[in-house]
Amino acid sequence: MIDSGVHASHPHVGAVEESVCLDPPDGDVVDRLGHGTAVAAAIRDIAPGTTLVVGKIFDRSLSTNAAALARGIDWAVERRARVINLSLGTANPAHAAALGESVSRAATAGAIVVSALESAGVVWLPGSIEGVASVVSDSSLERDELEIDERGFAAALYPRPIPGVPKERNLSGVSFAVANVSGFLARLLEGRENLRGLNDVRCALR
Repeated sequence: MIDSGVHASHPHVGAVEESVCLDPPDGDVVDRLGHGTAVAAAIRDIAPGTTLVVGKIFDRSLSTNAAALARGIDWAVERRARVINLSLGTANPAHAAALGESVSRAATAGAIVVSALESAGVVWLPGSIEGVASVVSDSSLERDELEIDERGFAAALYPRPIPGVPKERNLSGVSFAVANVSGFLARLLEGRENLRGLNDVRCALR
């Protein structure tokens, strides 16, 4: 997971194998925004047995740079990640080449990069790059539902539920649809789910 860090002590996250700050390289791993922690909790809720490694590339605001994102993908590949969750992206086409190279290296290593294809009419990178498990959010889907079509994946836009709180008052957005897809793919690779077979999942990658 490449994000804002993670609070590993959060009861919905559990053990984290490794957590490092990639940008700046001498920074701390504290999640000051809560975004990474919520994303990690959503993944763990669906795939509780997965091993989680976290690269932090933004700190006090939900912004980073494409170079840090590309380094994050490469770092995850170096850690032998099989699913790389990117609940973030850029709409700037100038970054397509650099991000595409990192996605290609990940695919060569056997890793699946999961990222948003579009939201609110905006097309995102690296989610729109060939070879990425592209994700859109669908408010009609529940968290235990996943759809696959020619665009890629569609998933619920909510993270794990909060007991006693209507889902409409929970966090929401394509970030969590991406996390939910990552959780499903992690379960698949663990052998816990069929999802009509890994070949069908591979065919869905853009």
